[in-house]
Amino acid sequence: MKCPFCGEENTKVIDSRPADDNSSIRRRRQCEKCSKRFTTYEKLETIPLIVIKKDMAREMYDRSKVEQGIFRSCTKLPISVDQINEVVDRIETEVFNLGEKEVSSQTIGEIVMAYLKDVHPVAYVRFASIYREFKDVNTFMDEIKKILDNQ
Repeated sequence: MKCPFCGEENTKVIDSRPADDNSSIRRRRQCEKCSKRFTTYEKLETIPLIVIKKDMAREMYDRSKVEQGIFRSCTKLPISVDQINEVVDRIETEVFNLGEKEVSSQTIGEIVMAYLKDVHPVAYVRFASIYREFKDVNTFMDEIKKILDNQ
């Protein structure tokens, strides 16, 4: 495994433990050149998942797209990178546990919103405003009212 800090190819594993309900292995590594530490996750390779977009186009599932959407939604909020990674792991596990070869982007978006609602209400509204394509302030306010009514 290459060091993400200096690019050195020699790193050593200093700790390994199960993660995500034993569906992956978390490895703590240390670079032998710069001595910096980083974490990697080892997951079982699964059958490729196809995402059906709104326009009915199909593309391979890309974890980074889910991560980017969540990171954007959590900008300037008191949510750590570890929390975000944990949420993305849970979302990905739920999506893959659907047992489908093809999943709509709408299904993935709804799962993301369900998790973000528990993480932070502002992150949820930010994601929902893009995902649901809010057209005006009234649509935005309706979504905020739903959150307030459920608290």
